[in-house]
Amino acid sequence: MMCCRPSRRDLIRWSAVVAGASLVPVLDGTSARAADAVRPVNLELVTVTETSAVLTWYTGVPGTDDGLGRMTPAPSDAEVVYGTHPSRLTRSAHGPSGTPYHYVELTDLEPGRTYYYKALSRGQAATPTFLAFGQSAGTPHGDVFAFTTPQPPPGRHLFSIALCNDLHLGETVAGLVGQLPWIKGIEQLPGHPPYPELMAQALVTDAKARGAHYLLAAGDITSEAAPADLASAKAILDTFGTLGSDYLVARGNHDRAHSGERYASCTPGEHQGNDCYRDAFSSSGSSSGETYFAHDLNGLRVIGLDTYDKPGNGGDAGGLSPAQEAWLETELRQDPDRPTLVFGHHPLFVENDPLAVTGTRSIDAGQSLRILAAYNRTPGVFLHHAGHTHRNQRSVFPLAPRLVQQEIGAVKEYPGGFTLLRVHTGGYALNFYKTRSADARAWSERSRQELAGQWPQLSLGNRPTDRNSTAPHDLSGLTPAT
Repeated sequence: MMCCRPSRRDLIRWSAVVAGASLVPVLDGTSARAADAVRPVNLELVTVTETSAVLTWYTGVPGTDDGLGRMTPAPSDAEVVYGTHPSRLTRSAHGPSGTPYHYVELTDLEPGRTYYYKALSRGQAATPTFLAFGQSAGTPHGDVFAFTTPQPPPGRHLFSIALCNDLHLGETVAGLVGQLPWIKGIEQLPGHPPYPELMAQALVTDAKARGAHYLLAAGDITSEAAPADLASAKAILDTFGTLGSDYLVARGNHDRAHSGERYASCTPGEHQGNDCYRDAFSSSGSSSGETYFAHDLNGLRVIGLDTYDKPGNGGDAGGLSPAQEAWLETELRQDPDRPTLVFGHHPLFVENDPLAVTGTRSIDAGQSLRILAAYNRTPGVFLHHAGHTHRNQRSVFPLAPRLVQQEIGAVKEYPGGFTLLRVHTGGYALNFYKTRSADARAWSERSRQELAGQWPQLSLGNRPTDRNSTAPHDLSGLTPAT
């Protein structure tokens, strides 16, 4: 069901989650022995592919509080025991020891098999992140958890694309949702690198390590489009490859044209102020200097949308200019069967989002309906990648049932990562990965405390398919990456 506004019942339910710690299980720290003064918590089954799985968790000192409502960090070991029967966990995998921020990857799994596992630190089983409306660690099965690996996408693998959004270079306080005065933000610890920079650097490193041939960044590249922040963002993304060929960038509402002295050296904006983003990234995919474009990647048509192509302060709904909307209609009509991926900052519509009541979480509803109608007339469009909501959410809308809209968690904060799109001749897979450098894992775990610790409820993705999915689609006309 298409949804862009939650019901009254949804609002009451979500308000209870965000405001009431009573919904979160309280663990008694006094039960731990002094010699084992560590508790493993926040277990999450982040990634599941046909041959691998990634698990993360945190270890802290029971009975302590670091000032953000979590236990102070306690370094420990990390082990996952697993197998294909709940009483025979005969295999094991380990993550780095001596850290509170644990990341363990299981490899050499078989497609289509159910696995049972237990995550351990100092012999104690990790407890999962509590989600009021979903499961974070797989399906509970007694004292273990279970997950099933999918079958691979049909056909042979052609290339992979890292999909990401919300880098927010220049931001210094995370979690200031909607500028609400009672929401407490979270800052980086003194002496540590600025979190947007370290998370963006970890993004590039992990995207390359995971085999991404290309990278698409769907907006909010900066906090407020300051020239220095745009330059930093481009310098980091340039370590992945070349703008306009290896990576493409779309504008977000934070990247809009601004007024003021620090923007005075930039080109005048089309709608307002001076457009420093356009000066930095207009060569992303457009030969004419526009901030929207169509680009070819091995035969795949990639359409980059500027979803804040309008005047405004960035706090309202997104929107395409009339010229951009007309261009999109023409571009789709010219080759309706060509395999096509669209990416842009704002989603078309948002489902199961309590913040949708603000009216700022998506593109203007009337325009979104017209875009969906255009997608339905264009069989080649199979994926719309969006950011802005800082969450993992997979949606399929009745007006364009062949299309998947994939919202992806922010790069700059918990869950802190990107989605790898693996393109095969007969379909594709989407898998979310947290970034895994030591600094990235530490900040991701610290920033999960946004919204008084309830941020995972909104951002991790309640369903396994919100983070990991496969779908058939005829992509046989595309060529493999070299």
